[in-house]
Amino acid sequence: MTVTQQAPAVEIDTVAVRFRAKKRDVLALENVSMDVRPGEFVSIVGPSGCGKSTLLKLVSGLLKPSAGAVRLLGGAVGGPRHDVGYVFQRAALLEWRTARKNILLQAEMRGMPQKEAAARADELIAMTGLTGFEDSLPHELSGGMQQRVALCRALLHRPPVLLMDEPFGALDALTREQMNVELHRIWHETETTVLLVTHSIAEAVYLGNRVVVMTPRPGTIAEVIDVALPRVRDYAATMSQPAFAAATSHIRDLLGAAGHND
Repeated sequence: MTVTQQAPAVEIDTVAVRFRAKKRDVLALENVSMDVRPGEFVSIVGPSGCGKSTLLKLVSGLLKPSAGAVRLLGGAVGGPRHDVGYVFQRAALLEWRTARKNILLQAEMRGMPQKEAAARADELIAMTGLTGFEDSLPHELSGGMQQRVALCRALLHRPPVLLMDEPFGALDALTREQMNVELHRIWHETETTVLLVTHSIAEAVYLGNRVVVMTPRPGTIAEVIDVALPRVRDYAATMSQPAFAAATSHIRDLLGAAGHND
């Protein structure tokens, strides 16, 4: 699938977010504008507290901007949207429900037809390598498998836009690499538009078509970097590409991040 010049899936237009904290006004985001094309994978990196997660909340409608506008799939975002998927750092699975029933929780909340939801769950379980673990409880699954369940749950209703807020931050390095490879493959197969917030520069570049680099608070966009790598990427081969090294080095320079998390 090739990203085409369609209308943007996500439009953020001169957005600012201001909130009240400890009897003072805090400007979290200022003059942020960006577009995300349908089927594109955009990574967002920046210092802690710069408003990366706030951007995802704006797109999902969980937060309203103090200024500017947000549009999703051509319509103004005026409240919580049901046409997005959301994956958080913690899998947040219900401990008393099996992997499959955790995935199907999405269907119950949305009132999806049972047969359709069951078939979609089976498809996602196979796609994410969870076959054989459908009846396992969360405590019987590794951290990586729990996040796969969370990803399946987010994708169950076939959302055109998937928001991911540091989903692999709590995983060990090897599992995180495996999940990067898995997510890249799933994104390529599903053609979902993805916005990923991450503190890992390497992860941002490996997964992203573009990387949005943000400034310290008040967060604004320092630069948007086009990743000059093939759309389909082998993990080990990508790590050795000059374009990968150039992009990660440039992002570190922008962040002043010689010791930044890789």
